[in-house]
Parts: sequence; structure tokens; C-alpha cells
Amino acid sequence: MNNIIVYKEYRTVIQDLPPVSPLGLGMWRYRGSNIDDAHYLAESALESGITLFDTADVYGPDNGEPFGAAEALFGRVLKVAPTLRDQIVLATKGGIVPGIPYASRADHLIRAAEASLTRLGTDVIDLYQVHRPDLLAHPAEVAAALDKLRQDGKIRAAGVSNHTPAQVAALQAHLPFKLVSIQPEFSPRAVGALFDGVLDQAMERGLTVLAWSPLAGGRLLAASDDARALAVITELDRIAAANNVGRAAVAYAWILAHPSRPIPLIGSQTPARIREATDAFKVQFTDADWYAVLQAALGAPLP
Repeated sequence: MNNIIVYKEYRTVIQDLPPVSPLGLGMWRYRGSNIDDAHYLAESALESGITLFDTADVYGPDNGEPFGAAEALFGRVLKVAPTLRDQIVLATKGGIVPGIPYASRADHLIRAAEASLTRLGTDVIDLYQVHRPDLLAHPAEVAAALDKLRQDGKIRAAGVSNHTPAQVAALQAHLPFKLVSIQPEFSPRAVGALFDGVLDQAMERGLTVLAWSPLAGGRLLAASDDARALAVITELDRIAAANNVGRAAVAYAWILAHPSRPIPLIGSQTPARIREATDAFKVQFTDADWYAVLQAALGAPLP
């Protein structure tokens, strides 16, 4: 049996920017009004080697805060700690509007990116992502908006989130520059990206994979009476015990082991948990271990 390689190399995603770390900070739960706490969390991530910070304009309402609240909070952090900006790759997303729900036509996408720039207090967004596909927006129109934003110097690069391979291909066909990233849900409890072509296309096109909800929204750390969830947790705990690390570290390692080299977006807002995420690089396991987790997630043997 082969030993699994847990990819820990940094990689260049956008030219002339810091290399992107193998773990990212997901800022869906980034909230509150205490700037010192928000700054400490960001610095804790950076001290843990995390250089990719991923947020979105729609992050806020799920935390009982206004639309744009997470971006605005990080903008206040960058104002008091401006040197932080040049040490990270700043990613955000647009295209979700509560009540519509998806809006990626050119005028909206441009306004959304400009509003994100204002909230973040920065001149340029390093990686701007279409959050979810707008089924009423022709990919040529979406591409035109992204191209204008890039030509105007408001974004450095573009990617997509929650897009199918066909939607990625349709958008790329109209773009005069290369998409650099795809952001799917991917965890030991959400394994669809392994089979729907998303990770295969990422390897084909050289897209950086940003895995959202790598702990299944925290469900992998919680008690469960679901048989399939319990089976996954049992396998993760078996590998964790053998490596003297926590369950979360094994879940991250399982994602990192895929040859598309996904970057798990760490969603915890606890500095200690963010630091513990780097234990993923200590995990040693085999192909058989990896497939045991997958089969537990599927609830059936592979053919």
C-alpha cells in the first residue's frame, strides 16, 4: 500500500502576489464589532502560515448581521493593520442577492465588486469569484463584466464558486483571460466533487480548488445519530488516534491528499483551532485509509 502525500507546498495562483498557502481562511463566520479580536484572528491565521483569506459580500445575514458585514469587518481590520494587506491573497465573491437569489449580469456584478472594494477598503481584489451561477445571465455577459473589472484594475484574477464543469467551460469560452480557481463544497461528508467532474476539470485546466465547508459545516465535529456520519467519524478517529492528532486535522489531510491539491478553507473563528489545523501536515496514512473514509461517506463499497 502506498503512503498518502499530504500536499503542503505553497503555490503561485496569481502572478506577483504572495504564494498561496495549502490552507485558507474561510470568513463566512467572521463577525462582531470587536476590531481587536477580529485583528487577532487574522494575525493568528497568518502566523499559522495561512495567506489566502476568502470572504464574500453575502457573508453577514447568516450571522444575524447586515449584508456585507464580514467584508466591512475585515476592512476595518485592514485599516488598523495596513501591512496585513500585502501579506495575503484577498479573495471575495459576488453574485448572490437575498431575495433574487442570483445576480451575475454585468451591471450587478460590476456594482457588487465595487461595493466589496469599498467595504474592504482596498484598491484591488486579488481574486474575485462568481459565488453561484446566475441561470439568467449569459456567460458572455458575465465574462464581459469580469474583463472590465480586470481591465479597470479592480480585480487581479477571477474564479468561480459552486459551478458545474459545463458552466466553467461556458464562462471560460468567453473570457479573454484564464480563470484561476473553482470553489466547490468538498469534505469527507460531501464527496460529490470527486464524481461530478469538478476536480477532474480543475486538474485538466490547472484551476486552484478552494474547498468550502471542509468539516461539513462543523457536523464532522459534532455528535450524530446518522449511520453514515458515524461511519465517517469512526474512520477519521481511527486515523487520528494513530497520528495523535484531532479529527479535524485528519479531515483536512483527507482533502489535501487529493491530486487536484485542494485548499481547505478553515471556517473556525477560534485562533487555537486555526493553529491546530496545521496538524493536518503531520498525518500519515495509506491509500486504503483514504478509501475507507470515502466508502464510509458513500455508505457502500466502491465497485
